[in-house]
Amino acid sequence: MSLAFFLKSEGQNKYWVFLADKNGVDFNPQNYFDRKAIERRIKSGIPLFDSTDFPLRKDYLEILAENVETISSTSRWFNAVAVSADYEQINKIQQLTFVKSVKPMFYKANLCSYIFDTLISEDDNKLAEMQLNRMEGDVFYKRGYTGKGIRIAVFDAGFPSVDKSPAFKHLRDNNRIIKTWDFARKKENVYAHNQHGTMVLSCIAGKLNQKRFGLATDAEFLLARTEVDAENYSEEENWLQAVEWADKNGADIISSSLAYTYHRYYTFQMDGETSLVAKAANLAANKGILVINAMGNDGNNEWKIMATPADADSVLSVGAISPYTNYHASFSSFGPTSNFKMKPNVVAVGKVIAASKNEFKKVKGTSFSAPLIAGFAACTWQSQPFLTNMQLFEKIEESADLFPYYDYAHGYGAPLASKILNLNEDILPKETFLFIKDGDSLSIIVNEEFIKTKGFNNSNYLYYHFENNDGYLEQYWLVDVYQTNAAVINLKDFGEQGIIRAHYKGFTLEFKVD
Repeated sequence: MSLAFFLKSEGQNKYWVFLADKNGVDFNPQNYFDRKAIERRIKSGIPLFDSTDFPLRKDYLEILAENVETISSTSRWFNAVAVSADYEQINKIQQLTFVKSVKPMFYKANLCSYIFDTLISEDDNKLAEMQLNRMEGDVFYKRGYTGKGIRIAVFDAGFPSVDKSPAFKHLRDNNRIIKTWDFARKKENVYAHNQHGTMVLSCIAGKLNQKRFGLATDAEFLLARTEVDAENYSEEENWLQAVEWADKNGADIISSSLAYTYHRYYTFQMDGETSLVAKAANLAANKGILVINAMGNDGNNEWKIMATPADADSVLSVGAISPYTNYHASFSSFGPTSNFKMKPNVVAVGKVIAASKNEFKKVKGTSFSAPLIAGFAACTWQSQPFLTNMQLFEKIEESADLFPYYDYAHGYGAPLASKILNLNEDILPKETFLFIKDGDSLSIIVNEEFIKTKGFNNSNYLYYHFENNDGYLEQYWLVDVYQTNAAVINLKDFGEQGIIRAHYKGFTLEFKVD
């Protein structure tokens, strides 16, 4: 690496130092991994001996420690060391024969939420019901699927009052909080600091007087504090430590409502391959964990698209819909990735009622859509424990209400418990519309019967898009249908071959453009 890569500075900066090998290290998976981590590997056909899990060489660490100010953490998965060093030290380090490369840290994460201090009311009670009903939560609950036996790691900025709040009493009473760790302060107590994590956790497992705010009320939890408001450079380092910690301690699911965007990256780098957290998320998926991440809240901003690690191919990325309109919430970030991979994968309600430090609040953001899906995923995995993590990933996509239709605002839509449990598998979707071609015009004609019968939230939404032969969308639309001739498409607008795909009330139809 060229020395010119680093800007000279009189002070210290933080860097990742990537090491060349792990030759000669000892590793005993039976002593290192939690029992559930070993079971996950066996179930998924993943070897217990994998070099990414091996420890780093002690002699390399000792030499590095002598040549930097501090070593703050290490990563087994990436054979890397996080260090604080000045200009002279880092230039000396990169000359060491066992140093493969050095990368400066500039990362800063955004918590994906907007918060309102509104006291809960009767209308808010209805909203709390809607956040679960949109995914048909009662279908799971009535059949006893509450996430039992599934271990979920939550990465966030703090969990104040989770150790005292009545919203989490059922978790404490049943010893469902398995482990905690504050990666910023290097201690077990995570029950302080930013209440964002408390609200996120309530969207997975919150419950008060039998009223549920999340679906996985009987799941187990690993709580990791990874975000620090005043520290600009530690969040990615903490995220990498947390994902390895979650794997070691038997996490089945990771729920992360964190977003890395313009503080470090350009939009073209949202390709699922550039950021270290995206690489770590994909590696976690390779180890059998279902990783769920919020898309981010830049839909109204210049950035627009998702943040990393939501861009990672093996991450189930979650966008937000409004509980009142049932379509894309304006703040929710859009797909696709910069290399045209579909994102988001699914959506959930993005305005919810959540437990905060001292009360319940009305909050909005994809931060809360993602944990709602984490709870849904836990119930699904409990109902079908034979699934691998990526089979579960696909199952959730296929259960979404728009599938096989998709777009870059809604993904495949909101997942439904009835589709997970195949409750309506013998019922074919009704043909709610048809295509009629007249010269260069293609009309979408809706059956009048299905205009009079309103759908979810009293809506009559027609979704349609043009997918080119390279497999990505050039355009997509949503219209509220009030007449039979719902849309007219000028085929001359498309200069190449592809597919026009439309979806209306559970029925999807394709028209080939050639």
